[in-house]
Amino acid sequence: MSVDRDTVLKIARLSRIKLEDERVEPLMGELNNILAWVEQLDGVDTTDVAPMTSAVETSLAWREDQVSDGECAEDVLKNAPVSEYGFFAVPKVIE
Repeated sequence: MSVDRDTVLKIARLSRIKLEDERVEPLMGELNNILAWVEQLDGVDTTDVAPMTSAVETSLAWREDQVSDGECAEDVLKNAPVSEYGFFAVPKVIE
């Protein structure tokens, strides 16, 4: 896959990025280089590689679940611009 001038301009428009004409050609080359590198990854044989979430072996620290109300509702409501009856008050959105 290669990126042409129209694709670069479309990406810039969708990204809401103002792009001067002199930057289109260099950006087109950069995007093509990135796509070529990604295409190289398709050639890597990963059949014997197990799926993983990290390159480092880790284990989670387990703890007992304890249900509580947090006992900090008043502190949290101090951040609210408006609160009523112990809850955040927000303006009506749908009439």
